[in-house]
Amino acid sequence: MTYAYDEMYLETAMNNLGDTMEYVSDNLRMSKDEFMSLFIASGIAEDFGNGNPAYIMGMSGAELANAVLKSAGIKRKILPVYSSIYKAADYWCGWILAYYQWRSKRPFQNIMRYISMKDIELMYAIYHEAPEEKFYDTVEQMIKETKEPTRLQVMRKQYGITQKELANKSGVTLRSIQMYEQRNKDINKASLATVISLAKTLGCKIEDLIEY
Repeated sequence: MTYAYDEMYLETAMNNLGDTMEYVSDNLRMSKDEFMSLFIASGIAEDFGNGNPAYIMGMSGAELANAVLKSAGIKRKILPVYSSIYKAADYWCGWILAYYQWRSKRPFQNIMRYISMKDIELMYAIYHEAPEEKFYDTVEQMIKETKEPTRLQVMRKQYGITQKELANKSGVTLRSIQMYEQRNKDINKASLATVISLAKTLGCKIEDLIEY
């Protein structure tokens, strides 16, 4: 099984994002969802999710929060950090989110399409003493039940062609395309030649078709 980055950095990343969320809530008095929007828009979320040491271990939570604000053009004085020894809901939200992102390999932007920081906070009472894998399994089930269109379907519709036209242009059978879009076949297990042909026809990258 592969993860978003090396497991040796996971604990540091979890603690760092936990400290960040605690700082955002207690010191900046900003909602965690508002901060996550800035975190994603800044591009720092992508670097963090890929295991960039500059962000997962090279900054404190306060420094990471302020780097995000600076990227967004928001000037805030770096405030003293008021942090209790007892880590409660705000810290846990960032801590468990970092674990889920590492375990699932989903970009933060993708995760926030299914669950908000407010939703995660509401899960604190039930899951904060449970193994992290329990939270992971719950969120994965939530995502599966959402029944969102596959990425192949999204890219095909953006390109503006029918399934039959895609089959004719790519050389992939119409039945296969239908089954990939209905999730009756896993495109992640398709041959490399198949995915390359679909991506080339749709003018996108291979990773744009892969399901998380």
